[in-house]
Amino acid sequence: MRSVQAQSDGADVCVIIAARNAEATIAHAVVSALRQPEVTEVIVVDDASADRTSAAAEAAGDGSGRLKLLRLTRNAGPAAARNAALAVATARLVCILDADDYFLDGRLGRLLSAPRSWDLIADDIVLVRGNAASAVAGLVTGPGQPQLLSLEAFVAGNIGRPREHRRELGFLKPIMRRSFLQRHGLRYDERLRLGEDYALYVEALAAGAVFAVTAPCGYVAIERADSLSAQHRTDDLAAIVAFDEAMLSRAGLVPASRRALRAHRDATLRKWQHRRVLDRRRSHGYAAALRELLHAPRAWRHILSETLNAKLARLVPSRVPDGEGAPRLLLGPGALLRPAR
Repeated sequence: MRSVQAQSDGADVCVIIAARNAEATIAHAVVSALRQPEVTEVIVVDDASADRTSAAAEAAGDGSGRLKLLRLTRNAGPAAARNAALAVATARLVCILDADDYFLDGRLGRLLSAPRSWDLIADDIVLVRGNAASAVAGLVTGPGQPQLLSLEAFVAGNIGRPREHRRELGFLKPIMRRSFLQRHGLRYDERLRLGEDYALYVEALAAGAVFAVTAPCGYVAIERADSLSAQHRTDDLAAIVAFDEAMLSRAGLVPASRRALRAHRDATLRKWQHRRVLDRRRSHGYAAALRELLHAPRAWRHILSETLNAKLARLVPSRVPDGEGAPRLLLGPGALLRPAR
């Protein structure tokens, strides 16, 4: 496994922000990135927004010349938008910031204070419901002792568990060595509009990347029920299944990695089959949905569980209204990772 030892690296980070119709949040994201001393460029890619996203991003510039704005003429999705930024980035290190998220001051400095023997390094994410940003700083502890992600652990960490908060490792937003991405020809898979981060990290780990994960350093993500990552559209799920199938066809994967990829594929396939049943119900009625269900016997348990959970959620509304509730960590304590050696 190859990694790059670069203790002498200077501060040289490009922050990439793909944005679509993000007029309300983009300025906060841009300002939080420009406030990081290690940032030499912030590249905002406006993915054919219908609002004033570009103007709001430009207005958030600090006059340092570090802010660059790219405008796409057609909506191409987050993967294509990020690839457009990667094509013009010049910094040695790159990291992603979602347009409705933000960095706390010092996030990159804390993350980069960890030993530099990695190709990707991410911190646990602070999740906030709605706009409730109180007490987020109290969850930031600094990098601590980094832990390493194997391909097996990463893929397994993207399989959701019923009745639990979403904790998929694909939500992580690492700093990445641009030289590693270039050397292995890695880019975001533009066929994916959901799970593009998951796919890139899987490809990187399969290529031998050293992926370190630390305690929270200051990435704050806003949880919204209508976010793209919370919406599992039928075609999006089918594309992720196809990606896992393609990875499984690769030579050289160890058995544990193959088992994890199969498990992730099967879990995603069950979600896809559920979406197919719902689609048929909406378009052709309950009889057609039942026929579709009969062709997916392995998904029956998943579909029944999700249906019951949805009905219970309507009968017993959440006691925490949108915009309220204590911040939480994406990962928190757990045994998903192994200590770095």
